[in-house]
Amino acid sequence: MREFTVPPVEAAPHVGGLADAVFDHASTEPGRVALGRKDASGVWRDVTAARFRDEVLALAKGLIAQGVRFGDRVALMSRTRYEWTVFDFALWTIGAQSVPVYPTSSAEQVFWMLHDAEVTACVVEHEDHAMTIGSVVDRLPRLKRLWQLDAGAVHELSAAGTDIDDEVVHRHRRAVTPESVATIIYTSGTTGRPKGCVITHANFMFETDTMIGRWEPVFHSKPGDEASTLLFLPLAHVFGRMVEVAAIRGGVKLGHQPVLQASALLPDLATFRPSFILAVPYIFEKVFHAARRKAEADGKAGPFDKAVDVAVRYAEALEHKAFGLGPGPSAALRVQHQFFEKLVYTKVREAMGGRVRHAMSGGSGMERRLGLFFEGAGVTIFEGYGLTESSAAATANPPERTRYGTVGMPIPGTTVHIAEDGEIWLHGGHVFSGYLNDPKATGAVLNDGWLATGDLGALDEDGYLTITGRKKEILVTSGGKSVSPAGLEERVRSHPLVAQCIVVGNDRPYIAALITVDPEAVEHWLAIQGRPPLKPAELVRDPVLETELRRAVVAANTLVSQAESIRTFRILAHPFSEEHGLLTPSLKLKRKAIELAYEAEVDALYG
Repeated sequence: MREFTVPPVEAAPHVGGLADAVFDHASTEPGRVALGRKDASGVWRDVTAARFRDEVLALAKGLIAQGVRFGDRVALMSRTRYEWTVFDFALWTIGAQSVPVYPTSSAEQVFWMLHDAEVTACVVEHEDHAMTIGSVVDRLPRLKRLWQLDAGAVHELSAAGTDIDDEVVHRHRRAVTPESVATIIYTSGTTGRPKGCVITHANFMFETDTMIGRWEPVFHSKPGDEASTLLFLPLAHVFGRMVEVAAIRGGVKLGHQPVLQASALLPDLATFRPSFILAVPYIFEKVFHAARRKAEADGKAGPFDKAVDVAVRYAEALEHKAFGLGPGPSAALRVQHQFFEKLVYTKVREAMGGRVRHAMSGGSGMERRLGLFFEGAGVTIFEGYGLTESSAAATANPPERTRYGTVGMPIPGTTVHIAEDGEIWLHGGHVFSGYLNDPKATGAVLNDGWLATGDLGALDEDGYLTITGRKKEILVTSGGKSVSPAGLEERVRSHPLVAQCIVVGNDRPYIAALITVDPEAVEHWLAIQGRPPLKPAELVRDPVLETELRRAVVAANTLVSQAESIRTFRILAHPFSEEHGLLTPSLKLKRKAIELAYEAEVDALYG
């Protein structure tokens, strides 16, 4: 199939902007809990719709008092936290445009974004960020204001605006139209200089209202309960921003968690207890591997693995039934599934707070078997696909018919087209209006409203999209064989000891791989064997670990022909990190940077 369209469920917005929802909700449901905010003692406190409106209004008045005007661009450089959301909606209230900056950005990256966007003011989280800005401020003549969250920026600005009349703010808000620019989001970029994606209020309205209209029933743990989500994705990334906007517009209680690591995240999931989460596959992999390690430590690895097998077979039977391909789980399978419900599946759900029954995954591909396991364990994960240029999700699995291993169907109001070379093209109200100050780059990806994504994919007979690779990441061996690395890397990464895998082989005689390991998982694995901990340099040379990881490589090679298979691999001492410039903030591999950093190791694979 070459093209598939899903009709819209929501009419395109004709008036207003994103901030209107804050004031509308406060007017109609002032006492409804809109957000959860952790206090200094670590206790979650409720924030009502009326209180959130008042905080947004006070901050908007302060921004006006400090000289921020309609159409001005204000940078936000911070981790995911409550104050970011207040600033976003305060800026949108007065018609200003937010420019998110990743908190790990280098001084030169910060300079480029603030210079390119002609930013006039900046909000940072703490002193280190302020010093980063300070190191390049002499090259940013338009930058006039700098506020620091940890130094009381919200209080300072709110106090500054006390003499501004409410009506001044509302005049600004009424001037915002759907076509007004809401934000400039710079692509994190696996290669090259980041480009500023111009996202309008209409783009985000279409995206979030469509997601709410189609998926709102699954935001709840059970019918009628309070919908809530804990946002731990970076707000500088379009996925995190979409969650933020959708929660406020859709009346979903929103909490913030600043650290995208399982050790910090899991305790907050347990206390906030969301009904629905949106995450990247890494989080679900971590939950799964942590559950298995605990079972292994308790001497119950065998029963756990049996529970996994039952969950996968149970979910596959449900999937076949949904598509008219089978009768559903057999009586014997249902009995087995029920047996493991309290023994295993309940504990997996408890790790995510206990209330989660549905989740959405994006950012990178999820292995089909992992999705089936969670479905069998009582958590349906709807995998989706999108880009910054499409204001987040362009496809997602529908609630009633999830096809694991795919990224679902076009979201309502969207058309997916597969070009002759296999490239995915998108069309819909969420497609951005272009790159800031870069008509050449805009013209390269936008053609009569169609977005050429650079990703490769295929549509099945039901309109479900499968991502097969990326045009720029196709490896061509010296023998002329084209290889898409994504599937191989995903399968190797599914091994519990593996943290990351990058496949190499461009202009080389065969395909090889660099593999990093999960330190926590390896420590547990060694303890189970009765072996002492190993230093990173020792892991690289450990023959038992190499044998274990070879199994993951052999499993991955079953997906491809011999010419496309991984012939050899090397274990690295340390995982790739964002701090060293080897990962994007959404945890994608920066291929060129990794191959350059590990040039000697890659050469040794072909020595």
